[in-house]
Amino acid sequence: MLKTNDVAPQEYRDAMARFAGAVHVITTDGQAGRRGTTVIAACSVSDNPPIVLVCLNRNNPKNEVFLQNGVFALNTLAAGHEDLSNAFSGLTGLPQEERFALGEWEKLATGAPTLVGALAVFDCQVIDSKELATHRIYFGKVMALRIGAKLRPLLYHDRAYRVL
Repeated sequence: MLKTNDVAPQEYRDAMARFAGAVHVITTDGQAGRRGTTVIAACSVSDNPPIVLVCLNRNNPKNEVFLQNGVFALNTLAAGHEDLSNAFSGLTGLPQEERFALGEWEKLATGAPTLVGALAVFDCQVIDSKELATHRIYFGKVMALRIGAKLRPLLYHDRAYRVL
C-alpha cells in the first residue's frame, strides 16, 4: 500500500520554487479596461491551431478584466526586463498606468498591448477558460505574433531571477 501525505500549501510553494520558468507579462485592453500582470504559469497547448494557456489567480478581482475583454497578449521577457517584471508583479506598488509607462507597447490584432523588445509576443483571443482551485486557466488562440531578437530569456527559479 502506498503512503499518502497531505501536502501543505507552503510546502507545495517551496517545491514549486525549484521549478524554473520563463517570465512573462500578460496584458489586456478593451471595454473592461487595461491591465497587465507578471506570470510564470504559461505554456503552449497546440501549434495547429496555435493555442497557449495562462493561469491567473482568481483571488485578485482585478484579473477579471482578462475574461471580460476576451483578449490577452503573452509577452515573454528577456534579460534586462527585471524592473518591468517587478512592476507588473505589484512589488513596486505602481498603478497600472505607470507600469505600462516603463515599456514601449504597440497593438497587433486583438488590441491587447504587446511589448516592443519582448523575446516573443503571442496576441490571443480567449477561446475558453476553466476555473480550478485558486486560479482561472485562460486558453488563447494566437491571432498574431511577433518574434523578437535572439536575446537571453529571463527566468525565475528559487525565488529569484536568473538568466540562461
